[in-house]
Amino acid sequence: MDIVAFGVQTDERPFLEKAFAGRHQVRSVDVFLNRDTAPIARGYEIVSSSVNADLSADVLQTLAAGGTKMIAQRSTGFNNIDLQAAADLGMTIGRVSSYSPYAVAEFAWTLALAVNRGIVRATNRTRNFDFRLDGLMGRDLRGRTAGVLGTGKIGEAFTRIAHGFGMNLLGWDIAENPRCTGLGMTYVPQERLFAEADLITLHLPLVEATRHLVDAAALAAMKDDAILINSSRGGLVDSAALVDALKAGRLTGVGLDVYEEEAGLFYFDKSLDIINDDTLARLMTFGNVLVTSHQAYFTEDAVGQIVEATVANVEDYLTGRTNENMLVTRGQLPAAAQ
Repeated sequence: MDIVAFGVQTDERPFLEKAFAGRHQVRSVDVFLNRDTAPIARGYEIVSSSVNADLSADVLQTLAAGGTKMIAQRSTGFNNIDLQAAADLGMTIGRVSSYSPYAVAEFAWTLALAVNRGIVRATNRTRNFDFRLDGLMGRDLRGRTAGVLGTGKIGEAFTRIAHGFGMNLLGWDIAENPRCTGLGMTYVPQERLFAEADLITLHLPLVEATRHLVDAAALAAMKDDAILINSSRGGLVDSAALVDALKAGRLTGVGLDVYEEEAGLFYFDKSLDIINDDTLARLMTFGNVLVTSHQAYFTEDAVGQIVEATVANVEDYLTGRTNENMLVTRGQLPAAAQ
C-alpha cells in the first residue's frame, strides 16, 4: 500500500520510514495538509496527517474525491478534524490516543523553570558578555503551590515532578486521579486554583467547554506574580486577554508552547516575513514571555511511540479491525467521539 504523509519534520522522517519499511511505501512531504495541498493525496487510499493539518469538511471532500479512505493523524488532539463530515464520506479516521506523557510534562517544566529564572534573558545577555544579575531574580518553588488543570497522564507526570520539588498541589479535572491525590493533590474548583496557585499549568484537550478556559476573568483571579504554562492546546488561553494582563504588569512569567492561531505559523520559517498576527507579535515583545514552536512532544521516545501507533492504525484499517485510536470507522462515528 502506498501512503502519503503530510507535515513530516526532518527529524521525524527516519522514524516514519523505518516503521513502515517492508510493509508499505511511504511518501513523506514537509508541507501541511490543507485546502491547497490536499490534491497531492490524489490516488492515495491512506493519508497520514500531522497536528496542524486542516481537515475541515471541504478538505475531506477533496481527499475523498481523490480516493482517500483512511486518515491516520499523528497526534492526540483531533479538534482540527470535522468528524461528522468524515463519517458522512465513509472515511476512517485514526489518531494517537497517547504517547510518552513525560515528553510534554518535562517540557512544561522546562518552560516553567526558564521563565522563573530568566534563562532566556540571561542567555541573551551573556552572549554579549553582559553578566549583570539585574532583573534575573527568581523564586524557590519548594513550598509554593502548583495548580494543574487536567490530571490525566501528562498532568500526572507534571504533578510527580512538582511533588519532587516539594510543592503544594492543587488540581482540577472532571474526574480525580487517585495517583495524584496519593501525592497530596487537593482537587478544587477552577476559581480557587486560579486564585491560589503560584504556578498554573494546562494539560487539557481543546473542546468547546475548555476553549478560552483561561480568559480575562481567570487571569484577573490569578496572583500578580503567578506563572502560567500552556503546553497543551493554544485555544485554552484567550491570547488577547493574556496580552492585556501582561500590559498591566501582571504575571511573573508565561511559557507558551502552543498558540490559538498557530496554524500557518508554527513549523514554518517566518523570519523573513511580515507577521500580521498582532496578538502573537505583541506577546513576543514581553521579556517575561517564552514562546516555543509546539515542540513539547518532540522527543525520540514520543515520536517513536506516535509512529508505532500510526502503523498499528493503518494495519488495523487494512485488516478490518478497530481499536481505541479510531475516531471514525468506515463512516461509523462512535458516540465517544461525537
